Amino acid sequence: MTVDNGDSSVVIFDGTCNLCNGAVNFIIKRDPEARFLFTPGQSDAASRLASQHKIHESFDETFVLIKENQCYYRSDAVLEIASQLTGGWRFLRVLHLIPFGLRDWLYSLLASHRYGWFGRRDVCMTPTDDVARRFVN
Repeated sequence: MTVDNGDSSVVIFDGTCNLCNGAVNFIIKRDPEARFLFTPGQSDAASRLASQHKIHESFDETFVLIKENQCYYRSDAVLEIASQLTGGWRFLRVLHLIPFGLRDWLYSLLASHRYGWFGRRDVCMTPTDDVARRFVN
């Protein structure tokens, strides 16, 4: 179990989606300061966070970032996360210049095909011991 130290942001993701699990692993590798914590949308922790932050989105339809008591959804969540990663990923913030509606339409297009294109797991991922501290229970 991980305790949020107040400096961390929480990413809620679809734990049965291979693309989402790949994104979590991608973030972990590029977040050496461990700014991001994670929980699958199917977890009790995600339900508690949804209630606490009044999130009405379905976690199997969107990636959610909770940062400094603010919630980011879909493409906004992806771009906000990218802005905090090592390497050149922070430069993706320039994509905010693309109108929100178009960004989220593209996000939704990818999300609606993610199981067909990337596959699906029967159960949520189980983090390895070296990254388990990054998961909220």
